[in-house]
Amino acid sequence: MTGDDRYKVFGVYLSAPVTDALEEYLYDEAGVLDVGDYFDETADSVPVGDPGADATDDLVADVVDAFADLYDRADFAAAERTDPDAFDLVHLAADPTRVTDVRERFRAAATIQDADLRTVQTAILAAHLEAGPAE
Repeated sequence: MTGDDRYKVFGVYLSAPVTDALEEYLYDEAGVLDVGDYFDETADSVPVGDPGADATDDLVADVVDAFADLYDRADFAAAERTDPDAFDLVHLAADPTRVTDVRERFRAAATIQDADLRTVQTAILAAHLEAGPAE
C-alpha cells in the first residue's frame, strides 16, 4: 500500500537504446548509476525523497502531461522491429495516481496501434528521452 509519502514501483519494457537514454537521464538528474538495479523489484513502494524515485516520478509526470505530443512523435514502427527478447524490464517509481494514468495511456495507445505494451512503452519513452527506440 502506498501513501502520500510513498511512490508506487512499477515496470516498463524498453529497448536497450531507450534503457541507456533513461540511465543517462537518471544519472544526470539523481546520480543513479544502474537503473536496472536501483529499485528492489520485490518492493511495492519507495519513500518520497529518494533521489532516483523523485527523478522517475518527475519523468512519469512529464510523460503523462505530454502524452499526446509524445504519441504523435513516437516511432512505433521502429520500436516494433525490436526483437521481442531484447526488451529490458525497468522499474520506475511514481505517485500512485500517475502510475495509473500512465498505464491507462500506454494501454490505450497499444489498442490504437494494435501493438503490445513493450512497443508502446519503448516508443513513447524514446520520444520523451529523444532516443532511437531500436538498436
